[in-house]
Amino acid sequence: MDILVYALYIIAFAMFILGLSGLTAPKSAVRGNKIAAAGMAVAFIATLIHIRDTSSWLLIIAALVVGVIVGIPPARKVKMTAVPQLVALFNGVGGGTVALIAWGEFIQSDGFTDLHVDSGPVLPLVIASLFAAVIGSLSFWGSIVAFMKLQQILPGHPLSIGRMQQPLNAILFIGSIVAAVFVGIGSVSTGASPLWFVVILILAGILGVTTVLPIGGADMPVVISLLNALTGLSAAAAGLALNNIAMIVAGMIVGASGTILTNLMAKAMNRSIVSIVAGGFGGGSGGGAGSAATGAGDQVAKSTSAADAAIKLAYANQVIVVPGYGLAVAQAQHAVKDMAKALEARGIEVKYAIHPVAGRMPGHMNVLLAEADVEYDAMKEMDDINGEFSRTDVTIVIGANDVTNPAARNDPNSPIFGMPVLNVAESRSVIVLKRSMSSGFAGIENPLFFGANTTMLFGDAKKSVAQVTEELKAL
Repeated sequence: MDILVYALYIIAFAMFILGLSGLTAPKSAVRGNKIAAAGMAVAFIATLIHIRDTSSWLLIIAALVVGVIVGIPPARKVKMTAVPQLVALFNGVGGGTVALIAWGEFIQSDGFTDLHVDSGPVLPLVIASLFAAVIGSLSFWGSIVAFMKLQQILPGHPLSIGRMQQPLNAILFIGSIVAAVFVGIGSVSTGASPLWFVVILILAGILGVTTVLPIGGADMPVVISLLNALTGLSAAAAGLALNNIAMIVAGMIVGASGTILTNLMAKAMNRSIVSIVAGGFGGGSGGGAGSAATGAGDQVAKSTSAADAAIKLAYANQVIVVPGYGLAVAQAQHAVKDMAKALEARGIEVKYAIHPVAGRMPGHMNVLLAEADVEYDAMKEMDDINGEFSRTDVTIVIGANDVTNPAARNDPNSPIFGMPVLNVAESRSVIVLKRSMSSGFAGIENPLFFGANTTMLFGDAKKSVAQVTEELKAL
């Protein structure tokens, strides 16, 4: 029986890895998801066989049914603008589950004094369980705060207590470690008090809250990725404590991939992960609304109309669309696709420039555009498209504020100086679609809006793009 279980686990792991490799490209992402989901089904069956106690099967299957009933409807009905919130919430559920597993193991083993192991020292398993409890609780509550910020239940700008923020976080972290040490000491003697384990969960949970609250919206994609990595590592630790190979391998895959992605995104922002976690970035309130606004000093943003924008586009040879969170808010991806069709019918080449941290989660813009059946080959990553802007007649920016800000290259005093950005300013003409002159997540002004070759088309992006398309067809 054990041979069959291990064989099924190996098949499941292979499907996890194959599915993950499919997520490296938009064209194969759907297939990769299906393969990974099938692998999880295989791992689930293997776990049932491994347990053997059919009375436990009913509880596990019941939990599975509840999870399906609760999880599928929001996943199917959620708007694309709310996908980051859903990802944060689902990731939090994973971290909370790991913390509950560690708590359950603590109770079942009578304070870790009765761990069921075949051989080897017990202390490493205790440490693994405690690690899972701390990181799982931190990830759960941190993800809940991320969800509330993204859902605008909490303000998206940093919320901190100033200079005392980091000392408070340090005290909470040290406190959770001290409580874990007391539990560990008790596990090798008479058994630790359940109160200490509750203290671990509470302190780690508060740490998750106080860590994410000071982080602004500009850094939220990295935060989601980091919390996902932590959830994976906590799951692997819980698997080690339970001697469950499926949890160990799946957790390590999630932890490793999340860590790599977090590192790549931090580099894309020219920020260290430590500085991101320290928070406080992106606290500006932004500019005011208006159809024609002035910037700092004598700078003036020039307004344009859908008709004038259509004329510029009609005489272009190449057009680049730069999508940002404004595209997601307006649900303008289908309107953009219709505009691209009208341009391509005139023999104009249309490309899409994707910045690694555009939107509110990794790959947000790719998913949005794929939903509108935009060709995968037309979506160009930053390094591949940046050389094209100087040869581009018109670039259309839809809500992508910070990732197009030339101050990142030109102004050493800018908070985002050194951050790799899209070279939109090098285009012959730039049309920026925005509701107002408000700033982006970073809370800083974008000089691009006041450039000599930039015009602003104010209004809802979906309606503005549709109007431009109608004007194109009328030319």
